[in-house]
Amino acid sequence: MAVKKQQSFEEAMSRLEAVVAQLEKGECGLDQSLKLFEEGAGLAGMCEQLLDQAEQKVNLLLANDEEVPFAGEESDGL
Repeated sequence: MAVKKQQSFEEAMSRLEAVVAQLEKGECGLDQSLKLFEEGAGLAGMCEQLLDQAEQKVNLLLANDEEVPFAGEESDGL
């Protein structure tokens, strides 16, 4: 099996959007739909991992300052 290079977040998200659009059309057979779903699940996991890594980097950069929570996170009474 050939080794794949790590996709960027933008590449993975773009492919995920294409997979979702293809699945939403409903024109694929069951086998193809399952393959697309599996690919999409992998891409979603990759995107989540890349976002987590980016968040960790930002938190490290802000380590000397007061940490600012990301949107959607609850703050400690602020």
